[in-house]
Amino acid sequence: MSIWKRPYRPETAVFKENMCNHLGIQIIEVGTDFLRGTMPVDHRTVQPMGLLHGGASVVLAETLGSIAANLCCEDRAYCVGLEINANHLRSVTSGTVTGTTRPIHIGRSTQVWEIKIEDDQGRPTCVSRITMATRKI
Repeated sequence: MSIWKRPYRPETAVFKENMCNHLGIQIIEVGTDFLRGTMPVDHRTVQPMGLLHGGASVVLAETLGSIAANLCCEDRAYCVGLEINANHLRSVTSGTVTGTTRPIHIGRSTQVWEIKIEDDQGRPTCVSRITMATRKI
C-alpha cells in the first residue's frame, strides 16, 4: 500500500529556474514508500579540490525529503523544512550520486525522513535526516 496522498510521476517533474535545475537533480523513481533521485558529480557540484561538495549532497537530500513529505500531505496542506543534518561518509569525484528517501515518521504536524545517498558503485556517500513541519493553507 502506497504512503502517497498526492499523485506524482517522475517524468512530469519540471525543475525550471531553481537549484534542482542548476545542479542537474532528477527524480527517477517513486516506489510505494520511497522516492529516488540522482545528481551528477561535475563542475556544478564539486568543491575546489574536485570532490563532491557536502552542500550539494545536502541539496539533493533536502530536495528528495521535501518532495516526499509534500506528497504525503492532505489536501490544503504543505510541508516546510525545520532541520536537516548530514553525515558525509565517502568522497566522490565523478559520475552520479543517487539518493533514496524513506519516512521515519509521518505525523499530523511533523514528518521525519531519512535520505541515503550512494555513488555509482552503490557505496554509501552520505546519510541525511530531514524534519519537516506540516502547515495548512
